[in-house]
Amino acid sequence: MYPELITLDLPILGSVTITSFGVMMALSFLTGFWIVRVELRRKGMDEDLAGDVLMGAIIGGIVGAKIYYVLLNWPQTVQDPFGMLFSRAGLVWYGGFIGGAIGVIVAIRRRGAAVPVLADICAPALALAYAVGRMGCFLVGDDYGRPTESWVGIAFPNGSPPSTAGNLRRMFGVDVPASIPDSAVLAVHPTQLYEIGMSLLIFAILWRLRREPWQAGRLFALWLALAGVERLVVEFFRAKDDRFFGFLTLAQLISVGLILFGGWLFVRLKGPSVGESSPGT
Repeated sequence: MYPELITLDLPILGSVTITSFGVMMALSFLTGFWIVRVELRRKGMDEDLAGDVLMGAIIGGIVGAKIYYVLLNWPQTVQDPFGMLFSRAGLVWYGGFIGGAIGVIVAIRRRGAAVPVLADICAPALALAYAVGRMGCFLVGDDYGRPTESWVGIAFPNGSPPSTAGNLRRMFGVDVPASIPDSAVLAVHPTQLYEIGMSLLIFAILWRLRREPWQAGRLFALWLALAGVERLVVEFFRAKDDRFFGFLTLAQLISVGLILFGGWLFVRLKGPSVGESSPGT
């Protein structure tokens, strides 16, 4: 783990720490920007739209992630609203996705572009950018899973927070045997790596299918469903304390909604793209 890459002493600003999470987040946005630009060029569209998509995703994504975080942790927000709003922590994926989607839609509509077409262009970019961003979580030791004795287990002694038995008990409600002291650092499922692998697979699928003569919006619908499946599966391994009905987390409930909506939209948009004829007509 490399949570902090370098500390710089800058004039006026003073000491500034560059974190691996911040670097990977920046790279994730740039990765998405690059993929969108490549696809706009391939389709003969204005490549400058990629900049609008990037700004909408950054602004809307960060705002949405923060709003979701403070609402999800409302008791702590009431006690320290300023700290919760302006801390470096607390960027929740689904909140970021909702906020980013709103930001991108606003940016696209301001340019008069077709939202379904841009949504398809963004689908592979979202999958690859998500994989890059999750590497930041791995490097800082955040969003890891439940304890495991399997060979895949990784300990995060300097994680955010460290994967100690005490933290797993108190912060995530994990049932750790009482015989294990609070200070013991446990190996856990590296769910960040699980998500990276699954997201790269989703990217490969979408990248292969992006040339299919589908109706606009269908590739994005497929991404919604696949992203929902990915998160639904990974959440079973995550160390979480917001499980409902005994085993489902809030993120899994949202994932089920994405799977159902994405699947419905994928079927609803079945047929040739606009301007093409169905076989036999």
